[in-house]
Amino acid sequence: MTVSESCEVLVIGGGIHGVGVAQAAAAGGYDTILLERTALAAGTSSRSSKLIHGGLRYLESGQISLVRESLRERALLVQLAPDLVHWQKFFLPVYPHTSRRPWKLRTGLSLYAMLAGWRQHSRFHTIRADQWSTLDGLTTGDLQCVLQYWDAQTNDVELTKAVMRSAESMGARQRCPASFLEASIEQDGCQVRYEAQGAVHQCRASTVVNAAGPWANRVLEKVSPSLHPLPVENVQGTHLELPGRIHQGCYYLEVPSDHRAVFVMPWGDRTLLGTTEHLYDGDPADVKPLEEERSYLLNVYEHYFPDRSREVLDAWSGLRVLPSGGKAFNRPRETQLPTDNDRWPRFVSIFGGKLTGYRVTAEKVMRVLRKTLDRRQPNASTAELPLGRVEGQESYAT
Repeated sequence: MTVSESCEVLVIGGGIHGVGVAQAAAAGGYDTILLERTALAAGTSSRSSKLIHGGLRYLESGQISLVRESLRERALLVQLAPDLVHWQKFFLPVYPHTSRRPWKLRTGLSLYAMLAGWRQHSRFHTIRADQWSTLDGLTTGDLQCVLQYWDAQTNDVELTKAVMRSAESMGARQRCPASFLEASIEQDGCQVRYEAQGAVHQCRASTVVNAAGPWANRVLEKVSPSLHPLPVENVQGTHLELPGRIHQGCYYLEVPSDHRAVFVMPWGDRTLLGTTEHLYDGDPADVKPLEEERSYLLNVYEHYFPDRSREVLDAWSGLRVLPSGGKAFNRPRETQLPTDNDRWPRFVSIFGGKLTGYRVTAEKVMRVLRKTLDRRQPNASTAELPLGRVEGQESYAT
């Protein structure tokens, strides 16, 4: 049995970028349908580091515009979603083995503050030595300096659901669970087939947005005429949940062996530790923590917090979509939006992207689609739409 329907914007994928596009499209006055195979935020959007941040480390690779954009979005999300996005203290400890010396870190933090507009939560300062003993058991034997700055933390799953509720309040329709089957791009629109509730549905969509995250190139394999896959790689990042709460804030730690950044963060009544970077070429649905990742993270944790428990209560992995080539840690984090046709786009894919920048990524997608879509009177601006959690829902971003 085939059920037919139509829309102006059809979104494939119910992660943070998919729901962000659904919200932006509905706010723009467009009839919107979102397809999600299992559940909202079922993939990477539930397995992030839970951080709403500007990306301090991206300054080293010269990604100034990305950091500035992310800092603007950070400030906006704290304002729009005060129950879901909270300011959080971040601590940067410096030891003799730390490759980035205090002067370099202060320079980076000064630039970070300047790009954030020198607002209240953009400032940083040095923690006095007589306060080091309060830092959750951080080893102080050869500690030389501790810098404290601000970023923000969120519950990524609940933020994703809140954005979708906002989209639905403006008329967007959610199809979940719904499995995308195929799409055919035609001169005046796209024919999309998907399966839901035991029936095959055929949707006539003016435009389609591929927001399938690590599955994005697999979606492209089901599109005709064929679209070239983007040269990207899925990079696995693992997090561990450990017993005991971190009380003072988040710790930005440099791994002694390879100088990567690892975060130790509060997460409810537990401690969250992550993340890693391993290339992954299997089915995104099968990604899971590797034993070498567990050992890597626990060794870092023991090095900096020798007296805290290293019992692993839970472990999970997510996938980031990054440009191919080079060390994952140093690859550009800019979002790529390839289309079937630059002049009259009918099909747009989202590759990459950060949790922090989901809203501005969605606005960029809509600017691309408006080359094709009829003009509409907007219903609202996503920069002004409040996002709240459901009453009784627990917030871990504290």
